Amino acid sequence: MTIYIVKRVLLALITLVLVSLIIFVAAEVLPGNIGRTILGHFATNAQVQAINVKLGLNRPVLERYWDWITSFIRGRWGSSYSLQVPVFGLVMRRFLNSIILGAFALVLIVPVSVGLGVVAALRRNHFTDRAITLVGMSMLALPEFVTGVLALIVLSIQFHWFPVSSVVPSANPVSIVRNLFLPALPEMVLIFGYVSRMARAGTVEVLESNYVRTAVLKGLPRSRVLFRHALRNSLLPTITVIAVQAGYLVGSLVVVETIFNYPGIGNLIYTAALSHDQPVLQAAVFLVALVYTVTNLTADLAYAALNPRVRLG
Repeated sequence: MTIYIVKRVLLALITLVLVSLIIFVAAEVLPGNIGRTILGHFATNAQVQAINVKLGLNRPVLERYWDWITSFIRGRWGSSYSLQVPVFGLVMRRFLNSIILGAFALVLIVPVSVGLGVVAALRRNHFTDRAITLVGMSMLALPEFVTGVLALIVLSIQFHWFPVSSVVPSANPVSIVRNLFLPALPEMVLIFGYVSRMARAGTVEVLESNYVRTAVLKGLPRSRVLFRHALRNSLLPTITVIAVQAGYLVGSLVVVETIFNYPGIGNLIYTAALSHDQPVLQAAVFLVALVYTVTNLTADLAYAALNPRVRLG
């Protein structure tokens, strides 16, 4: 298990280094001049050049990359070019808002997805199984922006059930549902397709295993066979998928948060890219990549701890 952990951690670190290089280069090649963006269209070329030199944009690329990545590790993320506020506090506030939205979506949809996946496996090749599978596949085929726009038009503009623009809710349950359900809906649609399919596949595989057949032949009640023998093993791959989807949620909220004007990290990335706010853009995107990598690593390690065949293999 120790060797497995070391390998996975090293692979995660290599992934983060490569991702940091890609993020830095992508931010560098964005169209526009940072000095011009800060000073505006009426500034002279000399003033623009002076601000670029002051920001260190005339230094070699590798030197600027090293300064950025080491500053990120130390928590010194600089100041926003457009908002003139510390990047660390701005990004972390928006990140927390996205965590709230993602957690709301997971809490609502994961129990439903797992339950219907298990039901589909128990009713395999029947109408219930085909219906749940068809719905899940259809949801996977729907892009988030399509689901989000349809939900906005129907549930908000036409029926006025939810506000057009979502905000971070208060502790009031009504405020939580009213502000978070609509932006969470496109994510829940997508997660349902993945989790329900994995729960069904894992349950079908375990139900066909020898130890489950032995338990049935011994005359154990069906409920005991299902809950004490089958589900404990069948849901292991599903747990991994849920962990991966939790990381994916944070990084995939750009479209959803922009549609509903939700003040999360996805919306911040979009506005930072438009305004060429390099410190905010680099910090926010790399934080999302870091969270996604950590959740994947955690899922792999948890699955290996629960399934000896993975780590021994």
